[in-house]
Amino acid sequence: MTDIEPDDTVDARGAACPGPLMDLIGRIRDAESGDVIRLLSDNDQSLTDVPEWAEEAGNELLAVEKLDDHDAFYVEKA
Repeated sequence: MTDIEPDDTVDARGAACPGPLMDLIGRIRDAESGDVIRLLSDNDQSLTDVPEWAEEAGNELLAVEKLDDHDAFYVEKA
């Protein structure tokens, strides 16, 4: 369990690819630099999509938390 306190959460559980990533990108665009956005996703593709996008976009993936039926991604906006 991470102790990172997100500024906002995107609950994309149940969404098909690329929905979770698109939802995260939309929320990051509205965020301030330094804000941490938590993405909740049960789509396995997010495990590769989110880290790849974060690196390409210059944001920092702080943590990926494996939970019972989904994953939580913590991304800090650059």
